[in-house]
Amino acid sequence: MNVSSRCLSQPSITNTVRPFHILTKPVGPICNLDCKYCFYLEKEKLYPGESQWRMSDEVLTEYIRQYIQSQPVAEINFAWQGGEPTLLGVDFFRKAIALQQQFASGKTISNAIQTNGTLLDDEWCEFLAQHKFLVGLSIDGPRELHDRYRVDKRQQPTFDRVMRGLERLKKHGVEFNTLTVVNRANSQSPLEVYRFLKSIGSQFLQFIPLVERTAPADMKTEGYDFAAPPLLKRKPELETTAPSPVTEWSVEAEPYGNFLCAIFDEWVRNDVGTTFVQLFDTALGNWMGLGSALCVFAEKCGAALAIEHNGDLYSCDHYVYPRYHLGNVMNQSMGAMVRAPQQIRFGNDKLDTLPRYCRTCEVRFACNGECPKHRFTTTPEGEAGLNYLCPGYKKFFNHINPLMKTMARLLQNQRAPAEIMGLLAAK
Repeated sequence: MNVSSRCLSQPSITNTVRPFHILTKPVGPICNLDCKYCFYLEKEKLYPGESQWRMSDEVLTEYIRQYIQSQPVAEINFAWQGGEPTLLGVDFFRKAIALQQQFASGKTISNAIQTNGTLLDDEWCEFLAQHKFLVGLSIDGPRELHDRYRVDKRQQPTFDRVMRGLERLKKHGVEFNTLTVVNRANSQSPLEVYRFLKSIGSQFLQFIPLVERTAPADMKTEGYDFAAPPLLKRKPELETTAPSPVTEWSVEAEPYGNFLCAIFDEWVRNDVGTTFVQLFDTALGNWMGLGSALCVFAEKCGAALAIEHNGDLYSCDHYVYPRYHLGNVMNQSMGAMVRAPQQIRFGNDKLDTLPRYCRTCEVRFACNGECPKHRFTTTPEGEAGLNYLCPGYKKFFNHINPLMKTMARLLQNQRAPAEIMGLLAAK
């Protein structure tokens, strides 16, 4: 399960030209690992009979040209994912860099790549350092927690290979952060995970909750769209009255809230200003009234899309399904696809389908119902569309509220949020 290491939302899409962000899948869902929880490996089924998963030179050229030229901003970020993008080899990315320089037209270009780290060698790391790639390294905690689900095609553990890749990144001075998928196992050990990540030198941490649904026993899974937003019409033959249960490795709502609270309590007393946790930074922005810098907590979405290896553009990384296919860059304008009514409606649905229970919630400003792909439970009043993780988020956001208010006041008074550590120590 890979998420961009710069998974920041952009302004919601409207009919005016606005910046947008694309997660690039140049090798599609192909990966050298077989992580038990990965939602993207199944995307091979979207392209039956496909034998060429490498993004062709023609698609790469057209994608890079359009992505740069259709953006009304001075800095363009390319985020490379998979599957496992390092399977393509360094030469593919050398070509990408050359094309970025060819079409830059005075704009600043940056790159981020999300990787499992197992294929990183000196050649890779020299290249990444030379071109100032930000590397997102997927690691789920210390050995026993990481290897619980992150295994290779032979079902063998991967921890040692990931750590070797990390050491090479450090050797060559490559900027990196860590992405940790919070699952049923590691959610029980929040401080062990947090302290381990700090011990390996990670100063920028992402925690991504794992919520994966399984098909109801009485339903055919073929074509079943688990990611369909609530209240949108599904195929009649796939209707069901009960929400699908989650997989055995999915994190549970209350433990997820406990996980975040435990890490926050340690971070706010010891690590503010030296260790950066994406979720905490995002929350502080919301308490400052600045709006969410992370798409899942924004009021609307629709400006973080995904492109597949063949040039197909989809509404979102988590909505790579036929219904959310916008077109192909080889025969359609990227800007037009991003501003199409279908995509505008997709982005607006996040707000428009928010249950009444959420609209009156005291922490709505910080949550906004989180990601629509998790909204498959019902409210206490029986209304559909409540986020599966709601109990955890309500606990977490209420828990951090007093200290977030304090840090927001410090910032408003042009003081450093890190001063909160001294205030807490003095109590």
